Amino acid sequence: QGLRNHGNTCFMNAVVQCLSNTAPLAELLALGRYRARGARAEVTHRLAALVRALWTLDYTPQLSAEFKSIVSQHSSQFRGNAQHDALEFLLWLLDHLHEDLGSPTPVPQPHSDEQVGGPRGVCADSGRAVAAPLPCRSSLTCPHCRKQSNTFDPFLCVSLPIPPRQTRPLNVTLVFQCKRQRFVRVGLAVPLLSTVAKLREMVAQEGRIPPEQVVLAELSPTGFRRSFADHEELGAIGDGDCVYAFQPPLPTSHGGALRLAGTAGAATGHGPGHRSAPRLPPAALSSECLHRGAGGRVLLLLCNTAGAGPQAARFGPPLVMREDRGVSWEQLQQSILAKMQYLMRREVQLQGAGALFRVRVAGSSVGCSYLSPQDARPLCHPAVDRALQLGGPGGPPHVMLTVEWDSSTKERLFGSIQEEVVQDAESVLLQQQAHQQQHSCTLDECFQLYTKEEQVQAAGH
Repeated sequence: QGLRNHGNTCFMNAVVQCLSNTAPLAELLALGRYRARGARAEVTHRLAALVRALWTLDYTPQLSAEFKSIVSQHSSQFRGNAQHDALEFLLWLLDHLHEDLGSPTPVPQPHSDEQVGGPRGVCADSGRAVAAPLPCRSSLTCPHCRKQSNTFDPFLCVSLPIPPRQTRPLNVTLVFQCKRQRFVRVGLAVPLLSTVAKLREMVAQEGRIPPEQVVLAELSPTGFRRSFADHEELGAIGDGDCVYAFQPPLPTSHGGALRLAGTAGAATGHGPGHRSAPRLPPAALSSECLHRGAGGRVLLLLCNTAGAGPQAARFGPPLVMREDRGVSWEQLQQSILAKMQYLMRREVQLQGAGALFRVRVAGSSVGCSYLSPQDARPLCHPAVDRALQLGGPGGPPHVMLTVEWDSSTKERLFGSIQEEVVQDAESVLLQQQAHQQQHSCTLDECFQLYTKEEQVQAAGH
């Protein structure tokens, strides 16, 4: 039942409603199960009458007006019709209830107890219900001698910490293998304090492939930026970073369409998105994916750019292929063109075209990181060796290559194709909405965090 506002008394009404809906206190007041210490105890009596009226549906505005009048008589700060802070009034009211209902015997003073499991400083005499500050026990244990000291301090209110959110949303674009690569962007709730190994595990579960086959890399509008090793902190990946997860080619082609469970589909790069989402083949763990340099083959991640350097503009989807390190430049170029054929204009003729692009090892610190068309075995370049050696643990060893086209050749072969179009899975929106909502927690979780054991450093250490 509501309370009448007697002129800016909303702060007072809110506190009365809170106390009235605190069951033990409401029973104490409404059923008269209290004994006032003083002869008057006017504040407590008026509050009890008001709470009793609320629960028996006998409330009249006169009752709340009389309660306001008694409060004004005992506290000058609440006289008149000014606005006040509800918490300030609550603390005043509880303190006054303590004065009215407190035990005639002195309240035990804070004390220390050196014995484990000592007395808890109960602030009540037997047979009577009283309102008194609660005893708070603080324990300190020496990490060396294990001696424990317990201190009891009374408190009327306690400020509880709110447990922070433990996850954040991160979008990852999954790249799957088939005749035409399929892309789908998924939303993940990644832990705030974890490593890339956890992200790799989550991506593998989402794509239903072994974690050993997941290659994680970041792309920018100008090409590859970096790949990720398991030991790196997840905090190093920004919310807006463009993270891709690649599935290396399997030893044998299974053909057919791939579909990711629970997604809405994906697009291939230069046209409308396919409505059927990619379905993954049964996980087949290849020894090629696990052993460095097995069979003399190397795993290549490629992206295409129009132009070079800071002016480069990435176009089309990133590519994944496995190639023998002994191939010639012409064979490497033919393999790259074969992967990109579905993106080319149909009327294009490539016979005898010569070197159509330049290939650079992305992220290489070697002075010359461009593969040479005159080299008999361009994939044996020192920059390729260094990229394989510097790869951190987690995922198969790989080399990131940027294929640089001049603008006229790109236009002639691919037209106005831009960066690939990737369709979002439903999880992207769901994770964004979930993390935009107000973070919620239970009161019990707040108390658990408040009472959590912590390590304190001694002075001078």
